[in-house]
Amino acid sequence: MLSAEDNDVLCRVGPGTPMGTLMRHYWIPGALASELPDADGAPMRLRLLGEDLIAFRVSSGQIGVIQNNCPHRGASLFFGRNEEEGLRCVYHGWKFNVDGACVDMPNEPAESDFKTKVTAAAYRARERGGVVWVYLGPNQADPPPLPDLEANMLPEGQYALGIFQRECNYMQALEGDIDTGHTVFLHTGHLSVKDAPSGSWGYAALADRAPHYRAVDTNVGTMYTAYRPAGEDIYYRIAQFLFPFYTMIPTGVLGLEVRVRAWVPIDDGHCFGLGMHKVASVDTPGGGRPFRDPTKLLPNTTDWLGRFRTEANARNDFLIDRDKQRRLESYTGLPSITIEDQAVTESMGEIYDRTQEHLGTSDTMIIRTRRRMIEAAKALRDGGVLPPAWNDPKAYGVRTGGILLPTGVDWVAGSADLRRGFVDHPELSRQVLGGIPAV
Repeated sequence: MLSAEDNDVLCRVGPGTPMGTLMRHYWIPGALASELPDADGAPMRLRLLGEDLIAFRVSSGQIGVIQNNCPHRGASLFFGRNEEEGLRCVYHGWKFNVDGACVDMPNEPAESDFKTKVTAAAYRARERGGVVWVYLGPNQADPPPLPDLEANMLPEGQYALGIFQRECNYMQALEGDIDTGHTVFLHTGHLSVKDAPSGSWGYAALADRAPHYRAVDTNVGTMYTAYRPAGEDIYYRIAQFLFPFYTMIPTGVLGLEVRVRAWVPIDDGHCFGLGMHKVASVDTPGGGRPFRDPTKLLPNTTDWLGRFRTEANARNDFLIDRDKQRRLESYTGLPSITIEDQAVTESMGEIYDRTQEHLGTSDTMIIRTRRRMIEAAKALRDGGVLPPAWNDPKAYGVRTGGILLPTGVDWVAGSADLRRGFVDHPELSRQVLGGIPAV
């Protein structure tokens, strides 16, 4: 369990909070490029880390991200006119460019230089891999490089994006991704060894639902494995947490899986999961298309929390089918893996009181990751120690997945080559999974 103080350090992300300050040292994947499709198009409301912002694409195609309230009298710039390389407040006509400079003040005398003395808070924005990245940090003139996340650096047509909002604190969602122990219950609890070919990794996972765990610190976060016997070898599922809020889950085959998920805090009580992964085809080495989650989204609206909401949600009990659950067609009766995760993490409340929990050995990675994050946030707050890998893009070039290793081989050393990103492995195949999508 955590103390109430440490729970606040871990979960609160607004301006001036220890974790919010830490996160602002990194680029934030704040939106999809498709949300701002047109130059001089409609601005959009964008809440990130508890800040209300306005994003817009100017005539040249560049994206601006500035404060919501006009510096004049506070009217929302969401209603502004996006024209000629800037956003003009409709209240009195003041116009701001992507750097936040006031470039026109038509209600002041022509000889006035007042516009040179007024600026709006503005943040750097870049596009890569279909994502709009926003830097909310202290050094707008010289921000760090974008992280070398392999799934976000693929050519057009070779990557896919998936995104959905959760009505809970980012850490609850993130902890679900680094908790591999829930997979054989929440997602595959209705399956048995009869549902996987003997000798496959799926068979090993379903035959032993209580694996052992190890976790270590890395230069960019934490890494863990859940391991269990598989014949004469050991089956390791390896996954990672990368600062400040990225997860790489352990499903699939280590060396083949190119994916990452960002759990981006909207505010303390809401977040969105942005998944990025390499698109596989039947011709891709390793064989087979990746599992497609059928989660449906509601149409986006323009309010602060109107983006990427799931059709199955808390207001309709996530469309749980009790008959399907009773017949064990599904362990949960919920419509998809995404909704299964969403239902349990949202059911904890917006911010769970971690002073009330009781952790076991299966929570090894959660314990280590919390400690790493809290220590980093406090070190920045108390001693100005900059957070891990904030300026080291290459640290993010890693992969996760499953691997078989001979008994006695160290899992960290034995998996090192396949954990390295940006390397092809045509010798590997997903057939070893035995057709179990969550393995």
